Amino acid sequence: MKYIIWDLDGTLMDTLQDLADAVNYAMKQYNMPQHSIDAIRQYVGNGVRRLMVLAVPQGEQNPHFDDAFAAFRSYYMEHCKDHTCLYAGIAETLAQLRHEGYRMAVVSNKMQSGVDELYAQYFADTIEVAIGERPNVARKPAPDMVYAAMEALQARPEETVYIGDSDVDLSTARNSGLPCISVLWGFRDKDFLTAHGATHFAQSPADIASILKEIEN
Repeated sequence: MKYIIWDLDGTLMDTLQDLADAVNYAMKQYNMPQHSIDAIRQYVGNGVRRLMVLAVPQGEQNPHFDDAFAAFRSYYMEHCKDHTCLYAGIAETLAQLRHEGYRMAVVSNKMQSGVDELYAQYFADTIEVAIGERPNVARKPAPDMVYAAMEALQARPEETVYIGDSDVDLSTARNSGLPCISVLWGFRDKDFLTAHGATHFAQSPADIASILKEIEN
């Protein structure tokens, strides 16, 4: 293995509080019900529009959906780093993998502008490519984002592994023809991931390097 494709939310970064705050800000503007962190945890993974479809009563059928979605996007762009942070051990793991010669990309269903802002602050020294939601590129679990990242890295499938925390990531890896390492510090637990076909588990970021060696062998 020479190349690693990372998921962002729930894998590299704990973004849940900022997403929840943005959702609940939008809800409040249009007198919609507030949502708990645990509820938001279940809604994330398929992009921010899907997040809001699940959060807004009646989803896209609600006459205020577009306005609430716009309020969410505006608030989140201003507050996407209020509480968001790297998970413990991620910075050290990325530095180690980079030192060992792995080339890396991040692919996320988060808006490209949000990905760019986080990338510039946290990953520019270790990760080469950052792809978020953008026009004409299908969101995960479609393989398009992964293919775009692999093309940018000039990576071959047999030399590439995908790392994520959710069922969406497992499907993305499967659709891309890549092995998947599922992390256990993110938004889904081991039983859930196992039920969705996970076979390689990282209890902590420090486990990643040894699991990569296992997959290589």
